[in-house]
Amino acid sequence: MSENSNEPGHGNSVAAWTAVIVAIIGVTLVTFGYIARLDAITYSGAVITVLSIVIGPVLSKLGFGVAGKSHK
Repeated sequence: MSENSNEPGHGNSVAAWTAVIVAIIGVTLVTFGYIARLDAITYSGAVITVLSIVIGPVLSKLGFGVAGKSHK
């Protein structure tokens, strides 16, 4: 196996995991709301899912990404 000095980190950071967990919560709410025919929950889940797309880059810029100072 070759060593790659430009290892991207594969998303093992607080920013990546937070974005993924928030997306899972949002999609779960969308699914539950759709099945239960509860529009408020469906739309809330959709908003949360879209926000998860923003959360990752914002946390990365704040230093919680792979190259950030808070990454261990």
